[in-house]
Amino acid sequence: MVAGELDGARAPVPVEAPPRDPSRAARRLGLTGTLLMGVGALGSGALPVPNPLFGLRLLGLPSRNATIAIAITYAGIGLLVVAWLWIGKMLRSNGAVAPAPNRAQLARTAVLWAIPLAVAPPLFSRDVYSYLAQSAILARGLDPYVLGPAQALGVDDPLTRSIPTIWRDTPAPYGPFFLWLGRGITALTGNDVVLGLFAHRVLALMGVGLIVWAIPKLARRCGLDTGLALWLGAANPLVLFHLVSGIHNESLMIGMMLAGMEIGLRAGPRVLDARFLCGALLIVGASAVKIPALLALGFLGTEWARRRGGRVRDVAVSAGVLGGVTVVGYGVLALVTGLGLGWVTTLDTPSLIRSWMSVSTDLGLIGGQVGIVGGLGDHTDTVLVLTRGLGGLAGGVVVLILLLASLRGRLDPVTGMGVGLGAVVLLGPIVHPWYLLWAAIPLAATQGLPRYRRAALAASAILALLVPPTGADFNFRAYQLPMAIVAGLVMLVLLLLVQRRQLAGQQGVDVDAWPGRVPTPGPDPAPH
Repeated sequence: MVAGELDGARAPVPVEAPPRDPSRAARRLGLTGTLLMGVGALGSGALPVPNPLFGLRLLGLPSRNATIAIAITYAGIGLLVVAWLWIGKMLRSNGAVAPAPNRAQLARTAVLWAIPLAVAPPLFSRDVYSYLAQSAILARGLDPYVLGPAQALGVDDPLTRSIPTIWRDTPAPYGPFFLWLGRGITALTGNDVVLGLFAHRVLALMGVGLIVWAIPKLARRCGLDTGLALWLGAANPLVLFHLVSGIHNESLMIGMMLAGMEIGLRAGPRVLDARFLCGALLIVGASAVKIPALLALGFLGTEWARRRGGRVRDVAVSAGVLGGVTVVGYGVLALVTGLGLGWVTTLDTPSLIRSWMSVSTDLGLIGGQVGIVGGLGDHTDTVLVLTRGLGGLAGGVVVLILLLASLRGRLDPVTGMGVGLGAVVLLGPIVHPWYLLWAAIPLAATQGLPRYRRAALAASAILALLVPPTGADFNFRAYQLPMAIVAGLVMLVLLLLVQRRQLAGQQGVDVDAWPGRVPTPGPDPAPH
């Protein structure tokens, strides 16, 4: 009887394994990279002066071995870039849909990668210390558009000592809205550099949050896969390195600008549509962080005028409304901060340095050298003024052409905004890798950048490697950087070989997308 019952028992129903997450291996590889960067940042990051980690047994160890810390950081940078390119290759065919990682998996991956960088010391730039000092100047009732940190706070002030020497005597080049927010941070953190640093990082993460909110909505308007747009824009290594880790105020500027554009584009044809006014006000606020964001206002206005018919009268009405919003916005900021419009006089402060990535600056330097070789004397500064002026004029012409194309409906406003900001950056006097995010993030939500996806991926990967993690030069220690890079490359190769070994014999879109593709071994040959 028992045997009969056993014979008649149902066979166990096989449980289906959960679907394989194709981003899992790449996610772990990228997370390993950001963890290495976080550990390396303890010794190779843009650390305060004096370094608060000195004397600590464990956390202070990387700062006592700077070359090793830089090597570890470079290995982490390489791993993250490879992982980002790897997932980008998985998205090549159909975007963020199976069998490639979907949008939820991409979002989890980007957040996971950002966490170690968000809790580690800053990398790649020391600008955050300038933010702290300039905000403290305003909090003490002084004018940061007249006084530099050394003059206003003193050279020995803890907020001044971490600023690079070239910027200690220069006034603030940032807008009043950003300094007003910084004054609030100063009220909370005082002279505590570490606490102030992380408070500014929270502000930067809020800007990144606005970017993440706006990009998929703008991508949907442009008929683009939202997951792909987020991967090219928000999860870009340049965003993780320079907005999350580097704490640049570009995050707030770009986030407010994109949010303002999205809200403004929802407006109807009414002259005083609340969404149009709200979007315009957000863009004006973004320009009060960094002035180039004001260019987005032109493309929002031309699109609104086009929807009303694109006549001269419509353009005039649009310009009048947006001009009024700008005047009111700047007026309120001038009264609230007590700074007036003094910030307009300091916008050229960053041009004190000579950026090799700027076309107009490079032409000026070449022209100066030609004059020296030709026996005409050193007139480099004069030639720079000329070439930079011509670069600005050329950028203005490009923006005007784009505005006309947008008004006639031949160009969508998001693409026009991105290309226009790209022209302003590339033809401007100063170009830093994070400046390129002004254009790259908006364009990630359009058909333009994904059309040249491989070029965009390659450019982002290369630019992510250009800035040393310390955010400073290597004068008097030029040997240190090449030694660290070589050691970092060795570590990177070893880690990639381990990853390749783990993929051997597996199948899936991630294996197919791995560089060189890991072959699946066939069955063993039958013995003879």
